[in-house]
Amino acid sequence: MLLYYITDRRQLPGDEATRCRRLLEKIAEAAGCGVDYIQLREKDLSARELEALAREAVQIIRENRPLRTENCRLKTENQPPSSESSGQKTSLLINSRIDVALAVAAAGVHLRSADISPSEVRKIWQQCGAGAPARQNFQPAPVIAVSCHTASEIGSAAKDGADFVVVAPVFEKRESPSTPPLGLEGLRQACRHEIPVLALGGITLENAAACLDAGAAGIAAIRLFQGNEIAQVVRSLRG
Repeated sequence: MLLYYITDRRQLPGDEATRCRRLLEKIAEAAGCGVDYIQLREKDLSARELEALAREAVQIIRENRPLRTENCRLKTENQPPSSESSGQKTSLLINSRIDVALAVAAAGVHLRSADISPSEVRKIWQQCGAGAPARQNFQPAPVIAVSCHTASEIGSAAKDGADFVVVAPVFEKRESPSTPPLGLEGLRQACRHEIPVLALGGITLENAAACLDAGAAGIAAIRLFQGNEIAQVVRSLRG
Protein backbone atom coordinates (compact mmCIF):
# COMPACT_ATOMS: atom_id res chain seq x y z
CA MET A 1 0.00 0.00 0.00
CA LEU A 2 1.47 3.33 -1.08
CA LEU A 3 0.95 6.07 1.50
CA TYR A 4 0.68 9.71 0.41
CA TYR A 5 0.54 12.48 3.01
CA ILE A 6 -0.79 15.81 1.73
CA THR A 7 0.12 18.74 3.93
CA ASP A 8 -2.07 21.62 5.08
CA ARG A 9 -0.53 23.64 7.88
CA ARG A 10 -3.72 25.74 8.11
CA GLN A 11 -5.43 22.79 9.79
CA LEU A 12 -2.87 22.85 12.59
CA PRO A 13 -3.36 24.99 15.72
CA GLY A 14 -1.37 28.08 16.62
CA ASP A 15 0.01 31.15 14.88
CA GLU A 16 1.85 30.96 11.57
CA ALA A 17 5.24 30.19 13.08
CA THR A 18 3.75 27.48 15.29
CA ARG A 19 1.84 25.91 12.41
CA CYS A 20 4.98 25.77 10.26
CA ARG A 21 6.93 24.18 13.09
CA ARG A 22 4.19 21.64 13.71
CA LEU A 23 4.02 20.86 10.00
CA LEU A 24 7.75 20.16 9.83
CA GLU A 25 7.37 17.90 12.86
CA LYS A 26 4.64 15.95 11.05
CA ILE A 27 6.88 15.67 7.98
CA ALA A 28 9.69 14.29 10.13
CA GLU A 29 7.26 11.85 11.72
CA ALA A 30 5.98 10.69 8.33
CA ALA A 31 9.49 10.23 6.93
CA GLY A 32 10.57 8.33 10.03
CA CYS A 33 7.67 5.91 9.70
CA GLY A 34 8.09 5.11 6.02
CA VAL A 35 5.33 7.15 4.36
CA ASP A 36 6.15 6.89 0.66
CA TYR A 37 5.27 10.39 -0.53
CA ILE A 38 4.64 13.79 1.01
CA GLN A 39 3.02 16.48 -1.11
CA LEU A 40 3.86 19.97 0.13
CA ARG A 41 0.55 21.63 -0.72
CA GLU A 42 0.75 25.05 0.94
CA LYS A 43 -0.98 26.87 -1.90
CA ASP A 44 -1.38 30.19 -0.09
CA LEU A 45 2.37 30.75 0.34
CA SER A 46 4.41 32.96 -1.95
CA ALA A 47 7.15 31.32 -4.03
CA ARG A 48 9.79 32.61 -1.60
CA GLU A 49 7.91 31.32 1.45
CA LEU A 50 7.19 27.97 -0.19
CA GLU A 51 10.82 27.54 -1.18
CA ALA A 52 12.01 28.24 2.36
CA LEU A 53 9.55 25.73 3.81
CA ALA A 54 10.34 23.15 1.13
CA ARG A 55 14.07 23.49 1.74
CA GLU A 56 13.55 22.70 5.42
CA ALA A 57 11.28 19.78 4.54
CA VAL A 58 13.84 18.29 2.15
CA GLN A 59 16.54 18.47 4.80
CA ILE A 60 14.28 16.90 7.41
CA ILE A 61 13.39 14.02 5.11
CA ARG A 62 17.06 13.37 4.34
CA GLU A 63 17.80 13.20 8.05
CA ASN A 64 14.85 10.96 8.90
CA ARG A 65 15.27 7.60 7.29
CA PRO A 66 12.55 5.18 8.40
CA LEU A 67 13.04 4.28 12.03
CA ARG A 68 13.67 0.74 13.21
CA THR A 69 11.74 1.05 16.45
CA GLU A 70 8.80 -0.79 17.92
CA ASN A 71 6.73 2.30 17.21
CA CYS A 72 7.24 2.06 13.45
CA ARG A 73 8.09 -1.59 12.83
CA LEU A 74 5.80 -2.74 10.03
CA LYS A 75 7.39 -5.83 8.49
CA THR A 76 6.36 -9.37 9.39
CA GLU A 77 7.91 -12.64 8.27
CA ASN A 78 5.42 -13.06 5.43
CA GLN A 79 5.42 -9.49 4.13
CA PRO A 80 7.70 -8.03 1.45
CA PRO A 81 10.08 -5.27 2.56
CA SER A 82 8.44 -1.87 2.95
CA SER A 83 10.17 1.50 2.68
CA GLU A 84 10.62 1.28 6.46
CA SER A 85 12.60 -1.95 6.35
CA SER A 86 14.57 -1.18 3.18
CA GLY A 87 15.78 2.24 4.34
CA GLN A 88 14.19 3.95 1.34
CA LYS A 89 13.62 7.64 1.88
CA THR A 90 10.29 9.37 1.63
CA SER A 91 9.85 11.38 -1.58
CA LEU A 92 8.84 15.04 -1.30
CA LEU A 93 6.66 16.39 -4.11
CA ILE A 94 5.93 20.10 -4.50
CA ASN A 95 2.40 21.06 -5.48
CA SER A 96 2.42 22.55 -9.03
CA ARG A 97 5.68 24.52 -8.61
CA ILE A 98 8.37 22.94 -10.79
CA ASP A 99 10.70 25.88 -10.13
CA VAL A 100 10.53 25.37 -6.38
CA ALA A 101 10.98 21.60 -6.73
CA LEU A 102 14.13 22.13 -8.79
CA ALA A 103 15.46 24.84 -6.49
CA VAL A 104 15.30 22.64 -3.38
CA ALA A 105 16.16 19.33 -5.12
CA ALA A 106 12.81 17.74 -4.28
CA ALA A 107 11.91 14.35 -5.72
CA GLY A 108 9.29 15.75 -8.07
CA VAL A 109 5.97 17.53 -8.39
CA HIS A 110 2.26 16.99 -7.95
CA LEU A 111 0.24 18.48 -10.81
CA ARG A 112 -3.37 19.54 -11.03
CA SER A 113 -5.18 18.21 -14.08
CA ALA A 114 -5.15 21.74 -15.56
CA ASP A 115 -1.38 22.20 -15.12
CA ILE A 116 1.17 21.55 -17.85
CA SER A 117 1.57 17.93 -18.90
CA PRO A 118 3.94 15.47 -17.19
CA SER A 119 5.89 15.18 -20.45
CA GLU A 120 6.54 18.93 -20.41
CA VAL A 121 7.62 18.73 -16.79
CA ARG A 122 10.20 16.10 -17.70
CA LYS A 123 11.59 18.30 -20.48
CA ILE A 124 11.88 21.28 -18.14
CA TRP A 125 13.42 19.10 -15.44
CA GLN A 126 16.12 17.86 -17.78
CA GLN A 127 16.85 21.30 -19.22
CA CYS A 128 17.08 23.01 -15.83
CA GLY A 129 18.52 20.19 -13.79
CA ALA A 130 22.13 20.80 -14.72
CA GLY A 131 22.02 24.08 -12.86
CA ALA A 132 20.06 22.80 -9.87
CA PRO A 133 21.50 23.61 -6.46
CA ALA A 134 22.69 20.71 -4.33
CA ARG A 135 23.55 18.85 -7.52
CA GLN A 136 24.52 15.71 -5.62
CA ASN A 137 20.89 15.35 -4.53
CA PHE A 138 19.31 16.16 -7.90
CA GLN A 139 17.09 13.42 -9.32
CA PRO A 140 17.39 13.19 -13.12
CA ALA A 141 13.94 11.55 -13.37
CA PRO A 142 11.30 13.39 -11.35
CA VAL A 143 8.39 11.67 -9.67
CA ILE A 144 5.20 13.11 -11.16
CA ALA A 145 1.74 12.68 -9.66
CA VAL A 146 -1.44 14.15 -11.12
CA SER A 147 -4.78 14.96 -9.48
CA CYS A 148 -7.66 13.49 -11.48
CA HIS A 149 -11.43 13.55 -11.16
CA THR A 150 -12.59 11.97 -14.42
CA ALA A 151 -11.71 9.02 -16.64
CA SER A 152 -10.46 11.34 -19.38
CA GLU A 153 -8.08 13.08 -16.97
CA ILE A 154 -6.71 9.73 -15.81
CA GLY A 155 -6.21 8.62 -19.40
CA SER A 156 -4.40 11.85 -20.29
CA ALA A 157 -2.12 11.58 -17.26
CA ALA A 158 -1.22 8.01 -18.16
CA LYS A 159 -0.57 8.90 -21.81
CA ASP A 160 1.56 11.91 -20.85
CA GLY A 161 3.86 9.88 -18.62
CA ALA A 162 2.70 10.52 -15.05
CA ASP A 163 4.01 8.03 -12.50
CA PHE A 164 0.66 7.76 -10.73
CA VAL A 165 -2.60 9.63 -10.25
CA VAL A 166 -4.51 10.70 -7.16
CA VAL A 167 -8.25 10.27 -7.72
CA ALA A 168 -10.78 12.22 -5.66
CA PRO A 169 -13.15 12.45 -4.01
CA VAL A 170 -13.74 8.77 -3.31
CA PHE A 171 -15.94 9.18 -0.24
CA GLU A 172 -16.10 12.91 0.48
CA LYS A 173 -14.04 16.08 0.36
CA ARG A 174 -14.31 18.67 3.09
CA GLU A 175 -13.18 21.52 0.81
CA SER A 176 -15.89 20.75 -1.78
CA PRO A 177 -18.83 19.11 0.01
CA SER A 178 -21.05 19.70 -3.05
CA THR A 179 -18.82 17.53 -5.26
CA PRO A 180 -20.42 14.07 -5.59
CA PRO A 181 -18.11 11.29 -4.41
CA LEU A 182 -16.99 8.57 -6.81
CA GLY A 183 -17.65 5.79 -4.35
CA LEU A 184 -15.95 2.43 -4.52
CA GLU A 185 -17.48 1.60 -7.89
CA GLY A 186 -16.15 4.83 -9.39
CA LEU A 187 -12.75 4.09 -7.89
CA ARG A 188 -12.88 0.60 -9.36
CA GLN A 189 -13.52 2.06 -12.80
CA ALA A 190 -10.63 4.52 -12.36
CA CYS A 191 -8.26 1.71 -11.45
CA ARG A 192 -8.84 0.00 -14.81
CA HIS A 193 -6.50 2.49 -16.49
CA GLU A 194 -2.88 1.52 -17.04
CA ILE A 195 -1.49 3.68 -14.25
CA PRO A 196 -1.32 3.32 -10.45
CA VAL A 197 -4.21 5.05 -8.71
CA LEU A 198 -4.21 6.45 -5.17
CA ALA A 199 -7.55 7.08 -3.48
CA LEU A 200 -8.23 10.47 -1.84
CA GLY A 201 -11.22 11.99 -0.08
CA GLY A 202 -12.66 10.77 3.19
CA ILE A 203 -10.10 7.98 3.59
CA THR A 204 -10.08 6.42 7.06
CA LEU A 205 -8.51 3.41 8.73
CA GLU A 206 -11.86 1.68 8.34
CA ASN A 207 -12.32 2.15 4.58
CA ALA A 208 -8.71 2.06 3.33
CA ALA A 209 -8.79 -1.71 2.76
CA ALA A 210 -11.89 -1.35 0.61
CA CYS A 211 -9.96 1.08 -1.62
CA LEU A 212 -7.27 -1.54 -2.15
CA ASP A 213 -9.90 -4.17 -2.91
CA ALA A 214 -11.24 -1.80 -5.58
CA GLY A 215 -7.80 -1.78 -7.22
CA ALA A 216 -6.09 1.26 -5.71
CA ALA A 217 -2.32 1.11 -5.29
CA GLY A 218 -2.59 3.12 -2.08
CA ILE A 219 -4.29 5.97 -0.28
CA ALA A 220 -3.74 9.72 0.01
CA ALA A 221 -4.96 11.90 2.85
CA ILE A 222 -4.53 15.09 4.83
CA ARG A 223 -6.50 14.57 8.02
CA LEU A 224 -5.75 10.86 8.39
CA PHE A 225 -2.03 11.61 8.75
CA GLN A 226 -2.01 15.15 10.05
CA GLY A 227 -4.70 14.71 12.68
CA ASN A 228 -3.35 11.51 14.20
CA GLU A 229 -0.13 9.92 15.37
CA ILE A 230 1.40 8.92 12.04
CA ALA A 231 3.23 5.90 13.45
CA GLN A 232 -0.06 4.44 14.61
CA VAL A 233 -1.76 5.18 11.28
CA VAL A 234 1.04 3.57 9.27
CA ARG A 235 1.14 0.55 11.54
CA SER A 236 -2.63 0.08 11.22
CA LEU A 237 -2.62 0.45 7.45
CA ARG A 238 0.34 -1.80 6.74
CA GLY A 239 0.31 -4.15 9.71
